[in-house]
Amino acid sequence: MMNITCFVIGMIGTNVYLLKDEATGKLAVIDPADHSDELLEQIEENGGDLAYILLTHGHYDHIMGVAELCEKYHPTVCASRVELPVIEEPSYNLSKYHDITVKPFTVDRALEDGDTVMLGETELRLILTPGHTIGSGCYITDDCIFSGDTLFCSSVGRTDFPTSSMRDMMASVERLKNLEGDYRIYPGHDIFTSLERERKHNPFMR
Repeated sequence: MMNITCFVIGMIGTNVYLLKDEATGKLAVIDPADHSDELLEQIEENGGDLAYILLTHGHYDHIMGVAELCEKYHPTVCASRVELPVIEEPSYNLSKYHDITVKPFTVDRALEDGDTVMLGETELRLILTPGHTIGSGCYITDDCIFSGDTLFCSSVGRTDFPTSSMRDMMASVERLKNLEGDYRIYPGHDIFTSLERERKHNPFMR
Protein backbone atom coordinates (compact mmCIF):
# COMPACT_ATOMS: atom_id res chain seq x y z
CA MET A 1 0.00 0.00 0.00
CA MET A 2 1.25 3.47 -0.87
CA ASN A 3 0.47 6.87 0.64
CA ILE A 4 0.55 9.95 -1.63
CA THR A 5 0.95 13.55 -0.48
CA CYS A 6 0.96 16.44 -2.96
CA PHE A 7 2.75 19.77 -2.46
CA VAL A 8 2.39 22.70 -4.85
CA ILE A 9 5.87 24.16 -5.09
CA GLY A 10 7.76 26.72 -7.16
CA MET A 11 7.10 29.83 -9.18
CA ILE A 12 4.55 28.24 -11.52
CA GLY A 13 2.88 25.83 -9.12
CA THR A 14 4.35 22.41 -9.80
CA ASN A 15 2.71 19.40 -8.19
CA VAL A 16 5.40 17.59 -6.21
CA TYR A 17 4.47 14.16 -4.87
CA LEU A 18 5.80 12.45 -1.77
CA LEU A 19 5.21 8.70 -1.93
CA LYS A 20 5.48 6.40 1.05
CA ASP A 21 5.51 2.62 0.89
CA GLU A 22 3.51 1.79 3.99
CA ALA A 23 5.05 -1.66 4.42
CA THR A 24 8.64 -0.42 4.68
CA GLY A 25 8.45 3.34 5.27
CA LYS A 26 10.60 4.06 2.23
CA LEU A 27 9.93 7.36 0.50
CA ALA A 28 10.18 8.80 -2.99
CA VAL A 29 9.69 12.31 -4.33
CA ILE A 30 8.39 12.90 -7.85
CA ASP A 31 9.56 16.11 -9.54
CA PRO A 32 11.00 18.22 -6.68
CA ALA A 33 10.36 21.65 -8.14
CA ASP A 34 12.30 23.78 -5.67
CA HIS A 35 13.11 24.19 -1.98
CA SER A 36 10.10 23.58 0.28
CA ASP A 37 10.19 23.64 4.07
CA GLU A 38 6.87 21.79 4.12
CA LEU A 39 8.19 18.97 1.95
CA LEU A 40 11.34 18.61 4.07
CA GLU A 41 9.26 18.54 7.24
CA GLN A 42 7.04 15.81 5.83
CA ILE A 43 10.02 13.72 4.79
CA GLU A 44 11.38 13.96 8.31
CA GLU A 45 8.01 13.24 9.92
CA ASN A 46 7.72 10.13 7.75
CA GLY A 47 11.07 8.76 8.88
CA GLY A 48 13.50 10.47 6.52
CA ASP A 49 14.18 7.36 4.42
CA LEU A 50 14.13 9.05 1.01
CA ALA A 51 15.10 6.24 -1.34
CA TYR A 52 14.30 7.78 -4.73
CA ILE A 53 13.75 10.95 -6.68
CA LEU A 54 11.72 10.18 -9.79
CA LEU A 55 11.71 12.73 -12.61
CA THR A 56 8.98 12.80 -15.24
CA HIS A 57 11.01 15.22 -17.36
CA GLY A 58 13.82 17.74 -17.12
CA HIS A 59 12.30 21.22 -17.25
CA TYR A 60 13.63 23.51 -14.52
CA ASP A 61 10.27 23.76 -12.76
CA HIS A 62 10.44 20.02 -12.04
CA ILE A 63 14.10 19.66 -11.02
CA MET A 64 15.15 22.78 -9.07
CA GLY A 65 14.93 20.96 -5.73
CA VAL A 66 16.80 17.79 -6.71
CA ALA A 67 20.31 18.83 -5.63
CA GLU A 68 19.16 19.93 -2.17
CA LEU A 69 17.41 16.63 -1.50
CA CYS A 70 20.43 14.70 -2.80
CA GLU A 71 22.78 16.54 -0.46
CA LYS A 72 20.57 15.84 2.55
CA TYR A 73 19.26 12.32 1.90
CA HIS A 74 21.40 10.75 -0.87
CA PRO A 75 18.51 9.14 -2.78
CA THR A 76 18.78 7.40 -6.14
CA VAL A 77 17.77 9.85 -8.87
CA CYS A 78 15.87 8.30 -11.79
CA ALA A 79 14.87 9.71 -15.17
CA SER A 80 14.47 8.35 -18.66
CA ARG A 81 17.72 7.93 -20.55
CA VAL A 82 16.36 9.93 -23.47
CA GLU A 83 15.73 12.90 -21.18
CA LEU A 84 19.30 13.30 -19.92
CA PRO A 85 20.24 16.03 -22.47
CA VAL A 86 17.17 18.05 -21.43
CA ILE A 87 18.15 17.87 -17.76
CA GLU A 88 21.74 18.89 -18.47
CA GLU A 89 21.32 21.63 -21.10
CA PRO A 90 19.99 25.03 -19.86
CA SER A 91 18.44 25.87 -23.23
CA TYR A 92 16.55 22.56 -23.19
CA ASN A 93 15.46 22.65 -19.53
CA LEU A 94 14.37 26.28 -20.06
CA SER A 95 16.38 27.71 -17.16
CA LYS A 96 18.40 29.76 -19.66
CA TYR A 97 15.32 31.73 -20.69
CA HIS A 98 14.35 32.60 -17.12
CA ASP A 99 17.82 33.56 -15.88
CA ILE A 100 17.76 30.62 -13.45
CA THR A 101 20.66 28.42 -12.42
CA VAL A 102 19.81 24.78 -11.72
CA LYS A 103 22.25 23.35 -9.22
CA PRO A 104 23.77 20.29 -10.93
CA PHE A 105 22.99 16.76 -9.86
CA THR A 106 23.59 13.25 -11.16
CA VAL A 107 20.93 10.95 -12.58
CA ASP A 108 21.89 7.64 -10.98
CA ARG A 109 19.52 5.42 -12.96
CA ALA A 110 18.80 6.21 -16.59
CA LEU A 111 15.58 4.31 -17.26
CA GLU A 112 14.36 2.72 -20.45
CA ASP A 113 10.72 2.34 -21.43
CA GLY A 114 9.13 -0.26 -19.16
CA ASP A 115 11.83 -0.23 -16.49
CA THR A 116 10.64 -0.56 -12.90
CA VAL A 117 11.68 0.97 -9.60
CA MET A 118 10.93 -0.83 -6.33
CA LEU A 119 10.02 1.55 -3.53
CA GLY A 120 9.97 -0.98 -0.72
CA GLU A 121 7.16 -3.30 -1.77
CA THR A 122 5.66 -0.79 -4.24
CA GLU A 123 6.58 -1.18 -7.91
CA LEU A 124 6.60 1.88 -10.16
CA ARG A 125 6.95 1.42 -13.91
CA LEU A 126 8.16 4.10 -16.31
CA ILE A 127 6.50 4.40 -19.69
CA LEU A 128 7.97 6.86 -22.14
CA THR A 129 5.52 9.52 -23.30
CA PRO A 130 7.51 12.00 -25.42
CA GLY A 131 5.91 15.16 -26.70
CA HIS A 132 6.32 17.82 -24.03
CA THR A 133 10.01 16.91 -24.11
CA ILE A 134 11.87 14.25 -26.04
CA GLY A 135 12.17 11.94 -23.04
CA SER A 136 9.10 12.69 -20.94
CA GLY A 137 7.67 9.76 -19.06
CA CYS A 138 4.87 8.69 -16.73
CA TYR A 139 5.23 6.51 -13.65
CA ILE A 140 2.52 3.89 -13.16
CA THR A 141 1.82 2.07 -9.91
CA ASP A 142 -1.32 0.23 -8.84
CA ASP A 143 -4.20 2.43 -10.08
CA CYS A 144 -2.15 5.64 -10.28
CA ILE A 145 -0.38 7.44 -13.12
CA PHE A 146 2.00 10.28 -12.34
CA SER A 147 1.78 11.98 -15.70
CA GLY A 148 4.15 14.93 -15.38
CA ASP A 149 3.40 17.44 -18.13
CA THR A 150 2.09 14.86 -20.58
CA LEU A 151 -1.56 14.59 -19.55
CA PHE A 152 -3.66 17.17 -17.69
CA CYS A 153 -7.33 17.47 -16.89
CA SER A 154 -8.92 18.19 -20.30
CA SER A 155 -5.57 19.04 -21.87
CA VAL A 156 -1.99 18.00 -22.57
CA GLY A 157 1.40 19.60 -22.06
CA ARG A 158 2.75 22.33 -24.30
CA THR A 159 4.68 21.29 -27.39
CA ASP A 160 6.33 24.58 -28.35
CA PHE A 161 9.57 24.06 -26.40
CA PRO A 162 12.97 22.75 -27.49
CA THR A 163 12.71 18.96 -28.09
CA SER A 164 8.87 19.13 -28.01
CA SER A 165 6.73 17.46 -30.67
CA MET A 166 2.97 17.56 -31.12
CA ARG A 167 3.17 14.41 -33.24
CA ASP A 168 4.92 12.59 -30.41
CA MET A 169 2.47 14.02 -27.89
CA MET A 170 -0.52 12.67 -29.77
CA ALA A 171 1.09 9.23 -29.98
CA SER A 172 1.81 9.34 -26.23
CA VAL A 173 -1.75 10.36 -25.39
CA GLU A 174 -3.01 7.51 -27.55
CA ARG A 175 -0.76 5.14 -25.62
CA LEU A 176 -2.24 6.30 -22.33
CA LYS A 177 -5.77 6.13 -23.71
CA ASN A 178 -5.25 2.50 -24.69
CA LEU A 179 -4.13 1.34 -21.25
CA GLU A 180 -6.56 -1.20 -19.85
CA GLY A 181 -8.80 -0.09 -17.01
CA ASP A 182 -9.02 3.19 -15.16
CA TYR A 183 -6.32 5.11 -13.30
CA ARG A 184 -6.14 8.13 -11.06
CA ILE A 185 -4.09 10.78 -12.86
CA TYR A 186 -1.65 12.86 -10.82
CA PRO A 187 -0.36 15.55 -13.22
CA GLY A 188 2.58 17.91 -12.94
CA HIS A 189 0.30 20.94 -12.57
CA ASP A 190 -3.29 21.73 -11.70
CA ILE A 191 -6.01 19.35 -10.55
CA PHE A 192 -6.10 15.57 -10.33
CA THR A 193 -8.28 13.62 -12.74
CA SER A 194 -8.86 10.08 -13.96
CA LEU A 195 -8.02 8.27 -17.16
CA GLU A 196 -11.65 7.39 -17.78
CA ARG A 197 -12.67 11.03 -17.44
CA GLU A 198 -9.99 12.05 -19.92
CA ARG A 199 -11.07 9.36 -22.38
CA LYS A 200 -14.53 10.90 -22.34
CA HIS A 201 -13.80 14.63 -22.12
CA ASN A 202 -10.22 15.43 -23.12
CA PRO A 203 -10.29 16.70 -26.74
CA PHE A 204 -6.80 15.28 -27.31
CA MET A 205 -8.04 11.77 -26.51
CA ARG A 206 -11.04 11.69 -28.83
